Amino acid sequence: MIHSLMKGFTAAVLLISMAFFANATPVDTYQFKSVDNQKRALELAHSLRCPQCQNQNLIDSNSPVAQDLRLEVYQMVDEGKADNEIVEFMTSRYGEFVLYKPRMEAKTYVLWLGPFALLLFGGVIGFFFIRKQRIVEANNQDLSNEDQQELDRLLKRDAK
Repeated sequence: MIHSLMKGFTAAVLLISMAFFANATPVDTYQFKSVDNQKRALELAHSLRCPQCQNQNLIDSNSPVAQDLRLEVYQMVDEGKADNEIVEFMTSRYGEFVLYKPRMEAKTYVLWLGPFALLLFGGVIGFFFIRKQRIVEANNQDLSNEDQQELDRLLKRDAK
């Protein structure tokens, strides 16, 4: 019985390790009309986000949607369409989400300017906090000799 359990355990570990180290990716077999078209299409597909995966571009994604969109981008490049036409087609179909680098428009100002506004806000808060600390420290240093002696006496008494 122990022998059969060990065989089953060994087989399970072997299967899991094989699945863990397997790295199969689909291969695109599209034949481009020229090497320049291929380079341009790959660059364009790298700059577009997969609508299904959300954190991968069209090249890195293995989803069926990404495969279809890659093929569509490849075909549009080979048809001679300009990059901005292809991007416009993708954004009209899937929205601004497919762009890794959103356009500078009124609706994306928060994305572009938000980090700078937060940095400025943090700087202002830090400035006032440090300024207040310095004022408090300056006030604490203005003790008279009598007050300083009294404070020292109390601290010594508490330390005992």
